[in-house]
Amino acid sequence: MNPRASGVRPPAAFWQPSRAVPWVGVLLALLVVGATAWLGWAEHHEKVETRRSRVELLARVLEDHATRTVETTAIALGSLSELLATQSAGAVGEVGPLLGQALVGLPFLRSLAVVDAQGQVLTTTAARDFGRVVDVRVLGPWPTADRERLGGFVAGRSLADLASGSSAAPDGVGFIPLLRGIQLRDGAVVSLVALINPDAFSNQQQLTLDDELSGALLTSFDGTVLSTTPSVRLAPGSRLRDHPVFRDYLPAHEHGSYVGRGARDEPQLVAFRVSRSRPLVVLVEHPMADVHAAWWASMRSFVALAAVLLVFVAGMTLTAWRSLRAREATRQLLDLAQAEVALRERELSVTIKSVQDLIFRTDERGAITFVNERWMAIGGDTAQSALGRQLHELVLPEQRDAVRALFSADTRLAVRHAQATVPGEGALRTRHFDVAVVPLMRKDRIVGFAGSAADVTGRVVAQQKLQTQLTISALMLEISPLPLSMLDTLGRYLSVNQAWEDFTGRRREDVIGQAAASYLPPEEAEMHAARDRELLASGGRISYEASVMHRDGSRRDVMLIKVAVPGDDGGPSGILTVLMDVSEFRAAERATRDARDVAEEASRAKTEFIANISHELRTPLQSILGFSELGMVRGRQHEKLASMFTDIHSSGQRMLALVNDLLDVSKIESTVGTFHLERTDLRTLVREVAREIDPLLAGRQLTLALALSELPLVAKVDPMRFQQVLRNVIANAIKFSPFHGRIDVSGETTAAGEIHLAVRDQGPGIPPEEIERVFEAFVQSSQTKDGSGGTGLGLAICRKILEAHGGRIHAENLAGGGAAFHIHVPARASAETAPVPL
Repeated sequence: MNPRASGVRPPAAFWQPSRAVPWVGVLLALLVVGATAWLGWAEHHEKVETRRSRVELLARVLEDHATRTVETTAIALGSLSELLATQSAGAVGEVGPLLGQALVGLPFLRSLAVVDAQGQVLTTTAARDFGRVVDVRVLGPWPTADRERLGGFVAGRSLADLASGSSAAPDGVGFIPLLRGIQLRDGAVVSLVALINPDAFSNQQQLTLDDELSGALLTSFDGTVLSTTPSVRLAPGSRLRDHPVFRDYLPAHEHGSYVGRGARDEPQLVAFRVSRSRPLVVLVEHPMADVHAAWWASMRSFVALAAVLLVFVAGMTLTAWRSLRAREATRQLLDLAQAEVALRERELSVTIKSVQDLIFRTDERGAITFVNERWMAIGGDTAQSALGRQLHELVLPEQRDAVRALFSADTRLAVRHAQATVPGEGALRTRHFDVAVVPLMRKDRIVGFAGSAADVTGRVVAQQKLQTQLTISALMLEISPLPLSMLDTLGRYLSVNQAWEDFTGRRREDVIGQAAASYLPPEEAEMHAARDRELLASGGRISYEASVMHRDGSRRDVMLIKVAVPGDDGGPSGILTVLMDVSEFRAAERATRDARDVAEEASRAKTEFIANISHELRTPLQSILGFSELGMVRGRQHEKLASMFTDIHSSGQRMLALVNDLLDVSKIESTVGTFHLERTDLRTLVREVAREIDPLLAGRQLTLALALSELPLVAKVDPMRFQQVLRNVIANAIKFSPFHGRIDVSGETTAAGEIHLAVRDQGPGIPPEEIERVFEAFVQSSQTKDGSGGTGLGLAICRKILEAHGGRIHAENLAGGGAAFHIHVPARASAETAPVPL
């Protein structure tokens, strides 16, 4: 072994001349290197600062150009907006020539257009854009009147590329929208859109840089690329998420420069500047590799001269050092050999003390002559107290013969092993050891023994606990009331519990080692085998139902739960299966399903009966009403006779209303009814119903207040059916409102995409326990006992009509008195005829 590598040091010697020579040479070399480094640093600093000043100036120039371009566009939009504000929505197309004239003086614009809030292009300088409907969300946030918003990069040559169905624009082709909100003379709000060409910025950047290595970018404040020079190779519209300018500098610093990571992979000298009036950022980058190359070109001659000086100093130093070193080598080798011997002795002593196992040595009779410090953990006393003791005296009596045999005089035995347990006394606990002994030979005679004892107490205790746990687990599986079985990966039984034997009628000694498929029909065996292969491939657990043979010969519906049991190698070693008899549950499900079918058949028969009888009743009712009206006309001269015919006519009308309600209920519940759904503005339906019921309002001197949304409330409904709902609800409010009262009808679109209509009255309200029951057929509120009640079908019909539309209705009592009925309908945009859902 090399003494130097082992850390051995010779005794301290007097000062040696050979040690001073290298230090003198190193000092001279450091002076040369230091002077060269200082000169190189100064030259490098000058190169970097010169380039930094240039990129900062370029960033200022490009920022000024970008800001002036956007500001010029904004001024032009402001002038045009003053002209557009004097026009109405229908006359916006007349200002198209003015937009074309403005575009002539703005060569950096692709086009100018006027777009309404729905995305329709009202007028434009690009003919292919006129009349198109575009997604205004792509252009950015919609500005309010007399406000401007600058959008991000939008892919496409013009607005026509944003319309649905348009072909995709080529990569990298797009525009930057500048929008100005305008309120027209008729109150409509539109937006004047200018499509700024990003290539105008890119061309200006390329002309300003005049350098193939430098690169420039124009981005939005959030890092979205708007335009670049070709050297940057970033597509417009991409995002600089991790760029240091947007991560570390903005928004705290509006301009600056640094050396580090930029838009390109290699290190860059980066200067940035934020636009003074717009959310734009200009970045200019120059590769540091080019700065380093220029610096190295100027330093090459100085480095060559420094290298020559270093070679000269190294040669002179080496010559002097070798002549002195040869004289000192012999004496150092001797000192190192002596130090190596002393070191090995110390290392051996420390190693023996630090070993956690018990290390001992005995004489030829087995008496201990040496033991390490580990003895204290076993005997509880110092190592000196163990000298002269026999090792077999420390272990359990039943193990003493085996330990005594370790020290046999038989020279044919090399390494001897034995298990030993040392009982604990007092604070010491019982310990288990693996003992190994090797005889020490001298001239074919045993003169002693060397051995070690490894403490395996933890392993023995763990094995005992594991065995106990395995016994408990086996007992738990055995006493489980659910049939359990364990299969190996080949599908053979490894074990079953008592519940399994009771369920199948087979004994475990007859099935252990047998294939489970041998007891099953081929189709059933293949089904279970496929499930087992799936479980072994994916692991985890699976569950499925099957029909199995019971011990009494009947087929039982069971739920099988199978779990893959992991093995020592990490893969599955078998499958644990649990059977749950669910025959009674499945029988109950079948009985419930049969009862439901019977109930549904009865309901259909009832509905058809109501529909038929309602139609049959209307024919005689029409005759009764006709003759009663004739009697009322002819009996005007006889007051008593006229009163009788009036009562007949009134009763017939009530009977006809009841039959009509029954017919409506039966039609909604029948399987042949259809609703003709069409795209309708619900505000129109509400206003029509309000005009129809105006006589009812006048009769009770009531006021109907409409508070409908200014925006269209468009939904897909059957207008006639939906107006029936409105009539029933508003008529119900009129019925319970006091004279000179007020009824409020409101409508709006909710955040959940539903249309919400509410009808509020000032009547007595609905008892809390009846709020839901009033929507059931033939159920009336207790408040109708004053004579204002009806058939009890109106609200039930309303709920069924709204459910057919996919909507809902509910009622609530108001805090100040009265009740409110809330109607919810999903907002939809297409028209179709749909069957009534059952």
